[in-house]
Amino acid sequence: MPLGGFNGSDHSPTLAEFQADVAAQKIHYFVSGNGFGRSSGGSSAASEISVTSTFTAQTVDGATVYDLTRPTT
Repeated sequence: MPLGGFNGSDHSPTLAEFQADVAAQKIHYFVSGNGFGRSSGGSSAASEISVTSTFTAQTVDGATVYDLTRPTT
């Protein structure tokens, strides 16, 4: 599922929806973006979602990936 898409105008779940989907194990991995997005407007919902303090990062083929089934705490 994209979070905001290229310019931030794609549908994104709210933080609460994202957290519920993670808790229900509907989302397994989070692939970190490169900082682009919302350049042409759109929702800020995706910018509220962060997994960096709760899940451990690993690098796969140069991309930062978080396994959302294995929290660090």
